[in-house]
Amino acid sequence: MTSKTVTSATGEAPSSTSAYAPAAPEAAHSGSKSLGEESLAPQQTRIMGPWSYLLAWFGGCVSIGTFAMGSSIVGTLNLLQASIAIAVGCFVIGLALMINGAAGYRYGIPFMVQARSAFGMSGTRIPGLIRAVPAIVWYGFQSWIGAGALNAVSVTLLGFDNLVFYFIVFQLAQIALSILGFQGIKWLENFGSGFILLALVYMFISVLDKYGDVIMSQLVNIEGTWGLPFWNATMLFLGIYSTMILNASDYSRELKQGTGPTVLTTLYAMSILPCTLFMGLIGLIVSGATGVADPIQVFANAVDNTPLLVVTLLFIAFAQVTTNVLNNVVPPTYVLMDIFKLKYRPAAIIVGLLAFASCPWLLVQEDSAAGLQLFVQIYSAFLGPIFAIMAVDYYLIRGRSVNIEHLYDPNGPYQGTNYAALVATIAGVIVAFNMSTISWYASLIPAGLVYYLLMRYWPSCQRFQR
Repeated sequence: MTSKTVTSATGEAPSSTSAYAPAAPEAAHSGSKSLGEESLAPQQTRIMGPWSYLLAWFGGCVSIGTFAMGSSIVGTLNLLQASIAIAVGCFVIGLALMINGAAGYRYGIPFMVQARSAFGMSGTRIPGLIRAVPAIVWYGFQSWIGAGALNAVSVTLLGFDNLVFYFIVFQLAQIALSILGFQGIKWLENFGSGFILLALVYMFISVLDKYGDVIMSQLVNIEGTWGLPFWNATMLFLGIYSTMILNASDYSRELKQGTGPTVLTTLYAMSILPCTLFMGLIGLIVSGATGVADPIQVFANAVDNTPLLVVTLLFIAFAQVTTNVLNNVVPPTYVLMDIFKLKYRPAAIIVGLLAFASCPWLLVQEDSAAGLQLFVQIYSAFLGPIFAIMAVDYYLIRGRSVNIEHLYDPNGPYQGTNYAALVATIAGVIVAFNMSTISWYASLIPAGLVYYLLMRYWPSCQRFQR
């Protein structure tokens, strides 16, 4: 690496190139940062140890979308097959998060910077926007669900019924929390994880108690299948997190160094598995027994005791907050910071306001489970190729060694767009749409192979190998 001084993402020139070097383990464990102090520059102060990191992922993975995916496979798989499909999906998620988060963990760089070596300084906007759109849609959807839970509590205790009012208040509260940055996210997720686990166990037991009679006939004593629909189900549960796989570096750059890849994969898989398993199976069981896909109606019917109902509904609302601030705020916020050169707080506010425009009330209709299944399959068809390209770029093209100075130099070899990445993305998307039920899986090899060959043999792409 040369001694040339470049301008960082914060707009300030570093005093030396050592500011771009991978943080040493001892440096990564020291210091702290203020609330809302986020930038795209290489992370020098890391605030999460392995235990805190696990709890953050655990608290951030209670997705109502997982409930909807469970509802969408009713009649396709039996209870055992559904459980194994969820476990397989979670293992693949853990492995993929470790693979794509390695650069962020080592160098402290976020997704929008990591992708520059493959897509170019300008070309990175494409994967960034592809990542941001589903995040904003999920943000709005989960906020509407959380507001619905608060409204149900209000109706039960106060007799006041106004879902739109609670949606606006709930979303504004989440925007206020999101501007606190990763320091606020860390404490929210860590303290909320215990409550989330207890509530999930309680809800699962309540569902089994109420619908136990029909579980045997409709979910256990059916043949199901281990064929393509089974792998489709693994992809649906994986697809909920395929967005997070893409920007894994946004999170791993906050983890203190000293954790090996095997432990990292285990941390990811074991933090995601409990929430996904409970929520997915609850959706499968209740929708199979009642035909109802709306989680608010489901839990209102499953819990007969008013105090416990209130606690359950408050859990649903709280779970949407922990999921949104980690998974659906940070990624699009970093995208806006990179594309429009905004600071973290105004970018986070804009993302929160955009979630209002996602029309989430259209996604909670009676047929929403099928619609959300299609939504996951479509965006996974785009996210899978980008993941494959970034993995091939980091491990095969660069041998896990990147030039940090080039990543932050707008006039360096990565300026403009790397068309090899765009062609490979299109190739992966085409294959994925022809195998839509397993779109994420189907896109990986075509996209990765095309990108590798173009980078090796297309002369115009040679400068991107520096």
